[in-house]
Amino acid sequence: MHLEHGKIAVAILMGTLARLYMLRIDYRQYPSYPHGYAVHMSLGFIASSLGALAIPTLLKKDYMAVTILALAAQQFREVRDMERRSLQDLEDTELVPRGSAYIDGIAKVFEARNYLAMFTALVTSLAAFTLPFNTNLDLVLAVLSGLVTMFSLNFLMRGKRVRDIAIVREGHLHFVGSLLLVEDVVLTNIGLAESREMILARGLGVTIEPKDDNARATLFNLGQRQAIAHDASAIMGVRLDVSEREFTPLVRVNPNTGRIVMAIVPMEKDIECLLEAVRRVPVLESSVRKPISTKAGRVASD
Repeated sequence: MHLEHGKIAVAILMGTLARLYMLRIDYRQYPSYPHGYAVHMSLGFIASSLGALAIPTLLKKDYMAVTILALAAQQFREVRDMERRSLQDLEDTELVPRGSAYIDGIAKVFEARNYLAMFTALVTSLAAFTLPFNTNLDLVLAVLSGLVTMFSLNFLMRGKRVRDIAIVREGHLHFVGSLLLVEDVVLTNIGLAESREMILARGLGVTIEPKDDNARATLFNLGQRQAIAHDASAIMGVRLDVSEREFTPLVRVNPNTGRIVMAIVPMEKDIECLLEAVRRVPVLESSVRKPISTKAGRVASD
C-alpha cells in the first residue's frame, strides 16, 4: 500500500512540476504575481492528482476514473471562461487593449496547460504501475518518462511568432500634409502641428511583409494586428495618455501589396528593439488562415 502511494505521489509531483515549468510571467504580466501563481499552481496540482490516480483506479477495474476525468475537463473549461471574463473586464484599464482574439488565446493556453499537467502525471503513473522491473528502477524510469513528456509537450505546444511568417523591417514614417503615412500607407489624419512634430521626432514606423498568401491572410486579421500593437506598446512603452489618442499605435494594411505597417511613438526610440518586439509577437490561433491549402486558394495564388 505504501509503495502504491509512493508511485502516486511521484506522478503527482511530476505533473505539478510540469505545470510550474509551463507557468511564466513575461512582459504581458499575466498571470500576475503572486495570486495568479497560487491559482494556477493549485489547479495544476488538482489536474496532476486526477491524472496520477486514473491509472491505479483503472487497473483495479474501477471505471469511475473516466467519469472523474470528464468532470475535470468540464471544470477546466469553466476556468477558461473565468480567465476570459477577467481579462475582458481589465480591457478598459489598458491604453492599448489586447483585443478579444488575444484574450481568447490566453484563456485557451491556460486551460490547455492544465490538461498537459494531467497528461504528464498520467504517463508517469502509467510507467510506475506497469513497468516490470524492480521498484527503484520503475520509479526512475517513471520520472524520466514524465520529464520526456513534459519537455516534449511544451515543445509541441509552442506556437509560431510573427517572425516565422513575415519579414519585419523599419518603415519610413512621414507626413503628407496632415496625413500620417508609413511607406505609402495612410494611417490617420493628425490635425495638431505639435502632435505631428512629436510623431516625427519620437515616432517609429514598422513594415511587416508576409512570406506567403497564408501569412498575408493571417496578418490581415484584426485580432492579430491588435495583438501586434498591444505587445509592441507593452514592451517599448508608449507616449500616450487617455487624452492623447493621436499617439495610439496604429496598424494598417496595404490591400494592394498585402504588407502591414505600424506607427508608434514609444517611450524608448530604439528601432532594433521595436523590430524584435514585433517579431516575437505570437501568431494567434484564432487568426490563422490557410487559403492556399485549398484548391481554390492555390489556383487564385498562381
